Amino acid sequence: MPMKSPTVRHRRLGRELRRLREASGLTPEAAAKQLGWSRPKVNRIENARTSASVTDVTDACDLYGADSATKAGLIQLCRDASQRGWWTAYSDVFAGSYVVLEAETTAIRTWEPLLIPGLLQTEEYAHELIGPARPTPDDVELKRRVDARMARKITLIGSSAPSLHALIDEGALRRPVASAGVMRRQLDSLIDVADRPNVTIQVVPLTAGLHVGLDGAFSVLSFAEGDPDVGYTGCPGGDVCVEATDQVRGLTLTFEHLAELALPPDESAALIAAARRDHD
Repeated sequence: MPMKSPTVRHRRLGRELRRLREASGLTPEAAAKQLGWSRPKVNRIENARTSASVTDVTDACDLYGADSATKAGLIQLCRDASQRGWWTAYSDVFAGSYVVLEAETTAIRTWEPLLIPGLLQTEEYAHELIGPARPTPDDVELKRRVDARMARKITLIGSSAPSLHALIDEGALRRPVASAGVMRRQLDSLIDVADRPNVTIQVVPLTAGLHVGLDGAFSVLSFAEGDPDVGYTGCPGGDVCVEATDQVRGLTLTFEHLAELALPPDESAALIAAARRDHD
């Protein structure tokens, strides 16, 4: 069955099945013939473009000569990959695969030149942003979209929370996208969240001048067990997940460059506090 949002587990399962097939010396065509599958099915499963059933994984492991421990592990991985996540309750809001990957990441690096990053927004601030962004927002849809954004923040709570390194342009702190009270409470929240051990917030000051980060916002997600990093960029035309190694590397280097331009965390907190006072 085709997937709109391949998870890290699906990607890992596909990679392991490809490794086993190649180790067995079978080409995709030969494997498909012996499994009774089409050649495209082999490709879609190995590239996490379709969901493999437990029967599919069992048959592939038997054909590829996987030992019992490997077979059992991949069957469990297949079952885990099919579990529904919290985001499925908001499938009408989250159209892309980003939130699925975000829920499984171990580290998030994000750059935002215009607004407070979504994972750090207060409910009031998000409400002010989402309302004007919808052509004809009714109260029910607006509340649902704000609730969905707040649900994403669960990612940052708990013992298994990923690390978050957020770089924010100073302009995002000073831009009055909401009332003075909403802006003050949003910046107070930033200062509070920065005290969490898994969160690092740095501000790129306006004095940095022209720099590569002005091209737009992006994120880089990292995962456990050797899964490759994934990049993400968003624009009015749609959201794009970047998986090509050279493109993800480019985003990572850009992030590292911006982190060097940014103020250290303690100086960033002081700048956030100063911007907060300007909204008085």
